Amino acid sequence: MKTRRTIIMILALCVALSFTACTGKGDVGKAGSSSVSEGTEKTEDLQAKLDDLYQQENEIFEKHKDVWEKVFSKMSKADAGSDNYVEYLASTVESNKNSFTDDELKTLKEDIETIRGIEEQITEVENKLDTSGASDSKDDDTIAFNNVSGKDFDGNDVEENLFSKNAVTVMNFWFTGCKPCVAELSKLNELNDAIKSMGGEVVGVNTDTFDGKEATIKEAKKILESQGAKYRNFALDANSDAGKYASEIMAFPTTILVDRKGNIVGEPMVGGIDNQENYDTLMKQIKSVIEADSANK
Repeated sequence: MKTRRTIIMILALCVALSFTACTGKGDVGKAGSSSVSEGTEKTEDLQAKLDDLYQQENEIFEKHKDVWEKVFSKMSKADAGSDNYVEYLASTVESNKNSFTDDELKTLKEDIETIRGIEEQITEVENKLDTSGASDSKDDDTIAFNNVSGKDFDGNDVEENLFSKNAVTVMNFWFTGCKPCVAELSKLNELNDAIKSMGGEVVGVNTDTFDGKEATIKEAKKILESQGAKYRNFALDANSDAGKYASEIMAFPTTILVDRKGNIVGEPMVGGIDNQENYDTLMKQIKSVIEADSANK
């Protein structure tokens, strides 16, 4: 859960909520007024409520996507670690209010109040999960991909040893309509070439291609080819661990590091590595994971 919060709080370079149409369950108009039922509840029921609440937030951003993209473009990485998600959104809007029309400000303020109500419910459910011992069951909040299923863009099954064969796997989440995502593809290819000899690999996960959609795979392949990106890209199953992880990403491109055991290491990087500072930061993190892997052998 902490990783999900971090992803939301980091500067959003591009919002992609293509998952909403496929998985939306909530009623945005009623999100702020409903409450979590009292009493003993099963862990799976609590988790389902949590997923539903996350989705309700997604739907709010999707409903007013254009104006929220303007908000995300104003966010500062220096402030992105704020502990209070809603107040961070509100302060960003307030400090940039001259950039919005009166109607846009009205929409944003109404959305923020709705999100505030959803966040209160999320906190309530998370507390129940903590009490039941089901939430963040690992002391270090490590997120692991126990199963990664799907096919690469050539139709080959994703190998079971995708992670175990590499000291580090750099997993980049992108989609075809995201300009910052496309802009970094050639740099990701350069990164893949650079870390191969070190025991690393870059793999792409195009979220438009989930569950093997042929038309979107064809489109994604054309974009990769145009950018000279030859590293492997996957059309994952939406219900796999990595697919579920991707469904909670709210800013693209997002890049994560996965160790040999399938554990996500460190915090996700949001933003393209065609920015040299981001590239250097990511490379430093990659070398750290590889060094740790070597020390554990």
